[in-house]
Parts: sequence; C-alpha cells; structure tokens
Amino acid sequence: MTGVPASAAGGTGRTPAPGGKLGAAAVNQASLWNIANILTMIRLVLVPGFVMLLLADGGYDPAMRAWAWAAFAVAMITDIFDGHLARTYNLVTDFGKIADPIADKAIMGSALICLSLLGDLPWWVTGVILFRELGITLMRFWVIRHGVIPASRGGKLKTLAQGTATGMYVLALTGPLATLRFWVMALAVVLTVVTGLDYVRQAVVLRRKGLAAQREAAGSAL
Repeated sequence: MTGVPASAAGGTGRTPAPGGKLGAAAVNQASLWNIANILTMIRLVLVPGFVMLLLADGGYDPAMRAWAWAAFAVAMITDIFDGHLARTYNLVTDFGKIADPIADKAIMGSALICLSLLGDLPWWVTGVILFRELGITLMRFWVIRHGVIPASRGGKLKTLAQGTATGMYVLALTGPLATLRFWVMALAVVLTVVTGLDYVRQAVVLRRKGLAAQREAAGSAL
C-alpha cells in the first residue's frame, strides 16, 4: 500500500496478511484522503471564513457580502459534487458519512443564524429550517437499524430552494430582486415543512415494518 519494499519495511521479506490489522489500517488511512472527503473538508473550512465575511463591517458592506456569497456558493457546489463522487467511485467512508451532513448543516445553519442576527431574516424562518434539519438527523438515527430512507425529489428540491434563497439573502439585494428572494425563501420554508412531515411518515412506516419483521423472525425461531 505504501510503495515501500517489504525488505526495507521490516527486513523479513514478508508483507502483512491482507486481513491483518496493519493492512486494514493502511486501507482506512488511504481511503480517508479521497477527493470526496477533501471537498467535504473544504466546505468545513469555508464556514468560519464565510461568517467573518458576512459579518464584516457590521454586515452592511456590499463587497464583503458578495465575497461571502462566493464562499457560500462554493460550499453549495462542493456539497453536490462530494456526494456524487463518493457514490459513483465507491469513495464512501465513515468519515464522510459523519462529516458530510455536519458540513451541510454548518454552512446553512451559520448563514441563517447570521442573517437573523443582522435582521435580514426573521428568526422564525431560521428556527423552522434548523428544527427540521436537526429533527430529521435524529430521525435517521432512530430508524437506521430498520433501513435507510432514500432522498426524494422533494428533498432535493428543498435543498435547492434553501440554498438559492439563502444565497440571495446573503447578497445585498434591493428592489425587485429583494422581493423575489422573499418568495423564494417562502417556497423553501414550505418545502422544508412538507418534506419534513413526509420524512417522518416514511420513518414511522419503516420502523413499524422493521419491528414487525423482527417479531415475525422471533416467532418463527421458537
């Protein structure tokens, strides 16, 4: 795995067994530094920079907010590509499973909270979106042993609407564009609530089926 000859590594001329701990550790270490995980790390690093840019000069400098929008846009784009790359090229790792949703919620949550602190976005909007995202994350852990609920078209549309609306609020827009961003955010909130309720319904059904299957298996084993 490392490219070092066996004789140089240990002087014995033998390599560790494929199933050995050393071999497993080498595989895990190598898989960590793949392009999907690197994009996730970039997104995590962008969060503090984005916050500083958005809040610079009291949050009212159009130039700084334009740079903040650029950082936000890069984060959203990497969010699209890292998941696609991980699934397409079999780059899924335990680190990615944990870090990817954290990075997603960190950039979106920081944007919403900062915008509410600046008075640009009502706190109830931020509360609804963050409550939904946190609730669904906890719901995943609740039903994970029974199965995984695949991402729906509504969920993907919700993510797109949230990202677009939040990005528009990050920019110092005025006039018709400021009005447009209000309606885009309204659509994002509606999709957030509707898809959240649908996810809860699917989670409850999945858990019921999983428990029924467990009871049936236990009964047949007696």
